[in-house]
Amino acid sequence: MTKQASDRREFLKTAGTSVAALGVLSVASSAAFAADNKPVSDMSNGANNFFKSEKVATQKVAFNNQYKMKVVGNLFTPKDLNRNAKHPAIVVGHPMGAVKEQSSNLYAQKLAEQGFVTLAIDQSFWGESEGQTRNLVSPDIYAEAFSAAVDFLGTQSFVNRERIGVLGICGSGSFVISAAKIDPRMKAIATVSMYDMGAANRNALNHSLTLEQRKQIIADAAQQRYAEFTGGATQYTGGTDLVLNEKTHPIQREFFDFYRTPRGEFTPAGASTETTTRPTLTSNIKFMNFYPFNDIETISPRPMMFITGDQAHSKEFSEEAYRLAGPAKELVLVPGAGHVDLYDRVNLIPWDKLNAFYKKNLA
Repeated sequence: MTKQASDRREFLKTAGTSVAALGVLSVASSAAFAADNKPVSDMSNGANNFFKSEKVATQKVAFNNQYKMKVVGNLFTPKDLNRNAKHPAIVVGHPMGAVKEQSSNLYAQKLAEQGFVTLAIDQSFWGESEGQTRNLVSPDIYAEAFSAAVDFLGTQSFVNRERIGVLGICGSGSFVISAAKIDPRMKAIATVSMYDMGAANRNALNHSLTLEQRKQIIADAAQQRYAEFTGGATQYTGGTDLVLNEKTHPIQREFFDFYRTPRGEFTPAGASTETTTRPTLTSNIKFMNFYPFNDIETISPRPMMFITGDQAHSKEFSEEAYRLAGPAKELVLVPGAGHVDLYDRVNLIPWDKLNAFYKKNLA
């Protein structure tokens, strides 16, 4: 076993409540450092978050969800698309705390190159989509964004509404499962580096959060509601650190390498780098009531595929979803890959598996 693998295994044994507050988590290789101890963006394995395909046309689109909130997305179509015919389509959701420019645009373009119509959306309360307070957590509205995207795609003249799939990355993996349970128009459901955002907040990694610790988190958020109701500043929780030091957690180092370096940093218009990736503290506890895997078997016989790195600590969530799901399911373990690796490292992402899954099930 390499030292890196040994360190990772030891970390997984000891990760606890400090990890629970991160919101979106990962463990793999730490960010590299230059001689002056400043982080160096790790562009290995073809990291290419801001990929721009020459084979795909891009169009900014907007549509309302059932709450009359505008959802904004990037619609990608092959440049040679025959708009007089009807084609399969896929909705792509970004990691929790991210925006469509981070990971989901990459996946949407790569799938569009294979002939699919794809739509990468900004979640409500994030990016260019509407919703106040910004960075608010609302699992039901998050799931609704995917159904609203199906509404939009299914009413386009060049889309076959009977051949629409969904893809959720990181936290969006749990949101697409939540949506698919009550929206049978989603014919094929795939997740990459999925997080069950409910379990991650209730239990932390490896069920390391105690009930008393959970109750304290809830109590703190409840008290903060009073502060904000009477005019106090909005407080945020989790997310990615703004600086690194010798004590920075290994998970934070991996996320920092994506969200705080040129590899993946993106601050939407009107937002602040101080709060990107960070949900509001008072709303984040709504994840405590979020159980996306309950009744996951009812999605069957529609097919599901769960892709995760075999070195990702988030692997437990994909494995649990696979265990609970009904027939027509597949678990794909990517050798040597951590959680964030599958956001943008094109040499590690199993494109062949994704393409085959959607071509088979949206045919």
